[in-house]
Amino acid sequence: MKLAAVGIRMHSGWGALVAVCGDADEVEVIDRRNIVVADAGIAGAKQPYHHAVNLGLPKAELYIENCAAVSERLASAAVREVIGELQSRHYRVAGAGILMASGRPLPSLAEILVSHALIHTAEGEFFRRAVRDACEHMGITVSGFPERDLAERAKAVFGDAADRVQRKISSLGKSLGPPWTTDQKTSALAAMIVLATT
Repeated sequence: MKLAAVGIRMHSGWGALVAVCGDADEVEVIDRRNIVVADAGIAGAKQPYHHAVNLGLPKAELYIENCAAVSERLASAAVREVIGELQSRHYRVAGAGILMASGRPLPSLAEILVSHALIHTAEGEFFRRAVRDACEHMGITVSGFPERDLAERAKAVFGDAADRVQRKISSLGKSLGPPWTTDQKTSALAAMIVLATT
């Protein structure tokens, strides 16, 4: 089996996933898709902390727990599907790279719900955690990369080849076609870093 890695950049209720193989000289995208980790049938599920603000703390806690269970289930199904498809094509996923925010620990739910900035931070972490847990339950090692440090991390891993790797990833959009935005490019770079350090 050929080694591969996945990179994921999460948003509110969904994420961009890119699977790659190769090395600094040859980057190959073997899968890319959006994964959905929020149930549109649940009111506020794409922004659970925003929705929970008006519920009162006990109901907010229950609502967040319920949304987390649904998001974890959806993330597990999405990751299982990707891994299964890659395995059927004779790839072994060596790891996953998830793009992270600043990484500051979150306070209690009561403190989060009174701060609009913390609500956004909590929602980002909420969906990243669902995907991270799904990967780990599949036995996939997960590395978190603060997005603002991604280029620096690439330089540490690839050395002088880092700029070349980033240019190759950026230029892949010409042959792959859309979508090939920052979501896919940063996911691909995170995956390449994971692959190079496995």
